[in-house]
Amino acid sequence: MLDSGAGPALPVLRRHSWEKFTVPLCPCIMDRTAAAPNRRVSSLPQFNISTSTLAFDQHFTTNAKGILLLVEILTGMLVWILIGGTDYFRLSALCWVMFVSILLWILTICLFIIYLTGVHSRIPQIPWTTLSLCFNCAAAALYLVTAVVEAVCVGQATRGRHNYYCWAASAFFAFLATLCYAGSGYLTYRLWKTTEEEH
Repeated sequence: MLDSGAGPALPVLRRHSWEKFTVPLCPCIMDRTAAAPNRRVSSLPQFNISTSTLAFDQHFTTNAKGILLLVEILTGMLVWILIGGTDYFRLSALCWVMFVSILLWILTICLFIIYLTGVHSRIPQIPWTTLSLCFNCAAAALYLVTAVVEAVCVGQATRGRHNYYCWAASAFFAFLATLCYAGSGYLTYRLWKTTEEEH
């Protein structure tokens, strides 16, 4: 009795216990394998971000505005480098020249990057033409003052010494930077006038 009752009950229990554990496990494994490709597919659009957030204007450096900005950066750099290699701190006027030339040099580099990368077209709320016109006119006036101050300081240096040659060359480049900023101001004024007439 025990053998006949225990014999069929034992395999049935084993089969039922095996089915009990395998039935819930199979859908979990199938759900994981089915969900894995969906996760990969859903994560792909997140990485599909456009890398052209900053588009460089290749023709900007070949037009008159870009060339003038490059010359302004170069001449401004020469103005403060030539003074920086001398004993300029003995004269307070040359400290003013250093301050103006470095400040305008940094601002000109920022303006060049803005126009080169096309940021001005992406932020139309800022009146870039008016801002550029004011900056160029103010820079031309400041550089004219610094060039005159530097030319006066050259007369205080001993002729034939290192300071004399460096200050004279720096004064020359300051006058050249004044002309470049005046030219940029004129081009910006023409652009500003045409945009004002269109509106």
